[in-house]
Amino acid sequence: MTEATIYGLAGLAVFGLGLMGVLGAADRLRRLVALNLCAGGAAMVLVASSWRPPPAAPDPVPHALVITGIVVMVSATAVALALIRRLYSLETDTDA
Repeated sequence: MTEATIYGLAGLAVFGLGLMGVLGAADRLRRLVALNLCAGGAAMVLVASSWRPPPAAPDPVPHALVITGIVVMVSATAVALALIRRLYSLETDTDA
């Protein structure tokens, strides 16, 4: 087994753990953290897929996709946290 194969399998395992968390968690915040775990696992698989044998250069396109995915994931997480906070404040409002 090469390092890329091990890294790719680890990425699949991380993605699977995140998917189990998304499907099994009842709390919104836990689902968001599990969804971020899925995104991290997918990024690991993409980076592992760009590996080439030492004489050749790695493929830069998956690396660019991972960097873009990280930026999108951080932005989406910020929006989701704001929505979760707003929903929590609406659910615990005693004036309604």
